[in-house]
Amino acid sequence: MQPFRNLNGTDFKEMFLVATGWLEKSVAEVNALNVFPVPDGDTGTNMLLTMHSALEEIKEADTKSVATVTRSMSHGALMGARGNSGVILSQILYGLAQGLENAEFCDGAAIARAFEQASKSAYKGVTNPVEGTILTVIKDVAKATKARALNGEGDLDLIMEEAVTAAGESVANTPTLLKVLREAGVVDAGGQGLYIILDGARRYLKGESEAMQFRKPQIISSSVPLAPVSFTAPENICDDEIPFGYCTNLLLKGQSLNSDKITRRLEKKGESLVVVGNESTIRIHIHTLDPGGVISYLTTLGTLDNVNIQNMDEQHEDFLEMQKDKSPTGDVSLIAVVAGDGFAEVFTSLGVSHIVPGGQTMNPSTKDILQAIEKSASENIIVLPNNKNIILAAEQTLKLSNKNIKVVPTRTMPQGVAALLAFDYDADFETNHRLMSEAIGTIKTIEITRAVRSTTINGMNIKRKQTIAILDGEIAASSDDPEKCLLEALAKAGAAEGEVVTLYYGSDIEEADAQAAASRINQDYPQLQTEVIKGGQQHYSYILSVE
Repeated sequence: MQPFRNLNGTDFKEMFLVATGWLEKSVAEVNALNVFPVPDGDTGTNMLLTMHSALEEIKEADTKSVATVTRSMSHGALMGARGNSGVILSQILYGLAQGLENAEFCDGAAIARAFEQASKSAYKGVTNPVEGTILTVIKDVAKATKARALNGEGDLDLIMEEAVTAAGESVANTPTLLKVLREAGVVDAGGQGLYIILDGARRYLKGESEAMQFRKPQIISSSVPLAPVSFTAPENICDDEIPFGYCTNLLLKGQSLNSDKITRRLEKKGESLVVVGNESTIRIHIHTLDPGGVISYLTTLGTLDNVNIQNMDEQHEDFLEMQKDKSPTGDVSLIAVVAGDGFAEVFTSLGVSHIVPGGQTMNPSTKDILQAIEKSASENIIVLPNNKNIILAAEQTLKLSNKNIKVVPTRTMPQGVAALLAFDYDADFETNHRLMSEAIGTIKTIEITRAVRSTTINGMNIKRKQTIAILDGEIAASSDDPEKCLLEALAKAGAAEGEVVTLYYGSDIEEADAQAAASRINQDYPQLQTEVIKGGQQHYSYILSVE
């Protein structure tokens, strides 16, 4: 195959189709590059869904010119952006579109200029840019390709070779720029995802599309020694959207049951796996695309009881349709991103008019949030993202709607609750935004989960399956004893000087167990008013609010 001297719109579209397919092959590996060893690594998934949205936009579009294709891709990516990585990727595509705004064809010099614009756009789209992330990678790509182009190099293949080389070196260098990456034993996940996309584009230009079917992308090694990262690859990723699948809960009863053996067998059948119990009774929770296969295996080990299988895809759609505008005033509508049926009830009772289902492992897109905004009766909208990985996606709606939108940058659901309690029905729109934003700092949030891999972070040696406590985004404690871990985190949260602790228990925790945990808290902190509320959240057994 002759090398491309330039690309027309159709070529450009095909190049990104191949690059997206290349990324899809390594979604699990990119997801596994999560700094915290918690079961919510979804950078690869978010980037893939963002790319799918970009490509969906150009499916029926006129692809005669490169400018038309990049403009459509940029719009599709912005509407479908999920999580921080997806939003930044959408900004990179927006920059590419700006750099190729009037281009009918694209040669090496043009793509180098477009990379430079992509870097500027990505940095501009982030309030507090951090080096050692996908931002650094696109910046290094832009710098390297610009230098090559300034030296008179206009060959598209050679410019893309330079881009991929620079991206790989930049990804390998990310742990030297970010201590948390170095301690966690990973390179930056977003940077790795971008490297794979660029590598896929380069391979297309080299005529390797068919050969790529039998290969997998390279996962970049760090330039400094790192601890190995383990991951479990999902069995299926659908072509258009990653399905939520079936939330399957049941009790397995039998004799001489081996929970470790069952865990190993089920790990490849789904995600969010929880296997707890003893030799005679084991409770199992799993998100799977094939609940029948799970049940068939478990019936060979014993009898099943309390089997509950819920279609999470239908729940997601039904939940969106069921939302009715219950605006606290005719002037302002409140919208919140919420995970867990219990939390949804809490937020609705506090005046939220539209709930957008989402959170860990299920980041809603900018489009999902925008749809809730447009359905709201009010012209003034306040959005509570309730997750650090959703704030950027929520902020993108400001330039996509004619309504007046304010985003209160809540990073946890307890922060969202605190913001809602600060809402003043007699205050104006601007004042309420200020009051709600200030309320975020009045509480501390503790999230209790289990480590999905062994790692070292913040000076702590964490073992796989240990209980870990995250205090306002930082790992505060880890232990084989869940109770000890919770109490240590409470101490670090300043519970001795606190007044109220609210304990939201997750979908895999019984109310009686939650009440017992609250009683144990009161033994150490008798001055605290302790409330127990069903949160229904996945992945986190408890989420605590300390005031």
